[in-house]
Amino acid sequence: MDPTLDSKLISEPVETKKWKKREESSSYELVSYKELPEYMKDNEFILNYYRVNWPLKEAFFSLFRWHNETLNVWTHLLGFVLFLGLTLTNLIQVPQVSDLLALFTRSFPMSGDINVSLDSLDLFVRTTTNLTDLNPEPDVTTVTRWPFFVFLAGSMFCLLSSSICHLFSCHSQHLGLTLLRLDFTGITTMIITSFFPPIYYVFQCDPKWQFIYLGGITVLGLFTIVTMLSPALSTKKFRGFRALLFSSMALFGIIPGIHAAIVNCSNPRHDVAMAYELAMAMFYLTGTLFYVSRVPERFKPGWFDLAGQSHQIFHVLVVMGALAHYGASLVFLDWRHSHSC
Repeated sequence: MDPTLDSKLISEPVETKKWKKREESSSYELVSYKELPEYMKDNEFILNYYRVNWPLKEAFFSLFRWHNETLNVWTHLLGFVLFLGLTLTNLIQVPQVSDLLALFTRSFPMSGDINVSLDSLDLFVRTTTNLTDLNPEPDVTTVTRWPFFVFLAGSMFCLLSSSICHLFSCHSQHLGLTLLRLDFTGITTMIITSFFPPIYYVFQCDPKWQFIYLGGITVLGLFTIVTMLSPALSTKKFRGFRALLFSSMALFGIIPGIHAAIVNCSNPRHDVAMAYELAMAMFYLTGTLFYVSRVPERFKPGWFDLAGQSHQIFHVLVVMGALAHYGASLVFLDWRHSHSC
């Protein structure tokens, strides 16, 4: 037998094993923009540190690795944890929840003295009230609070869905598209629910305007969600159109905003509420501009692959806008408590 042929027959399995081993070891490595499949090529100014076709387990643990989505995941994940904490803290102020905690404390005292436990619970409730209420003196728990919690729930859903999308969209094209739609749905839900506290509390004495404004933004939001569920409109080609839809929802608030400012003029803290709402609008508008323009990575491709890119800035501004609206909602709650119909 030809020794050359014999050596090839012997060496081929070894080389094949080496190639397979190298392929397996590199399957979870980060790749460049040029190596991406076409469906993942969204931002040509982010050049490196992409994850492609990662299993769900590896995608989950990439939460603790550096790649170009790390800060996109963490900015909204921390925002979700923050709003979850605010929600739980405000729930403690609801009489039914407070009574339930008191009952639980009575049943399972932490010490032999039940009164001590109840005193501790009362101290905790009063302390958290001071931390979350901009004006701790009034007892705002007597006000209908479901519109406030609707906003908090919408904000948490948006932030969590965004984090999940950025973390797991590297798994496959099908899952990536599904999570992208979930992300768009979360943004739309957050915009819709943001209208509930100011519209409900300012127009509490005039249910007709409550119905018109809240019904209008809900219908517009549902139309946006249905549109976003279209596979064609989820592609990068319609990035500007999606931003236009979100902006139109925000611009819808101009008319009820002006109307609410007139109705709310008797509120001694009217200026404070307006300052919060203007700050929210500026945060969201600025974030949208970063989202669409892709600044700063447009000017220095590759420099902002890991940190400082437009989408990360957009995420931070979204959280700041939500916090500004949270502050305004507390002002509306306090005002409605002292000015009932």
